[in-house]
Amino acid sequence: MGNTQDVEVIAGLSIKAVLVTTIVILLFGIYIGILLYGENSLTVLNQLKAKKQNLTREAVILKSENKKLQKRYFELKQLEQKE
Repeated sequence: MGNTQDVEVIAGLSIKAVLVTTIVILLFGIYIGILLYGENSLTVLNQLKAKKQNLTREAVILKSENKKLQKRYFELKQLEQKE
């Protein structure tokens, strides 16, 4: 009887407690992995922030170019009307 208790108790913990703790640690590790590398992860968030910055920069450049082209268009339009 004492032999069975020695096998069932490891370092003062029952096998059931060790298994539950191991499963909880594994699930927590999987959860952290999903947070870091999943579809809604921090890496995706950082990539989207960088993409947003690039698109904002590109929008400013395109607005500036559009402004110049509009100015040129109206200048050409005024020249046509005078002729």
